[in-house]
Amino acid sequence: MQAALITYGSLAIAIVFEVIGTSFLQQSQQFTRVLPTAGMAVCYAGAFYFLSVSLKALPVGVAYAIWSGLGIVLISAIGFFVFRQTLDAAALIGLSLIILGVVIVNGFSGTISH
Repeated sequence: MQAALITYGSLAIAIVFEVIGTSFLQQSQQFTRVLPTAGMAVCYAGAFYFLSVSLKALPVGVAYAIWSGLGIVLISAIGFFVFRQTLDAAALIGLSLIILGVVIVNGFSGTISH
């Protein structure tokens, strides 16, 4: 139980760092603003570190699918609410399929030991 908490906790922290880093990437204006660029670099380093911690127990493909899938969904939500970027029906359907894929991998895959 504690190992799963460390594994999924590390993965969750990696996702949060990646989402914050990508938000800083948006604000860096193609690396022309120093503070958002530095924040992005620190967050991405943290994201990869915590992703690597989760790889002690999760297969790399599964961990990356969860990390990138949830990151895509969360950064799309931030783009919508914070940066006022719109999402059309096709984007919303695609994001829903990503969420469904993460749920299926997490809930039903035999490659993950819960």
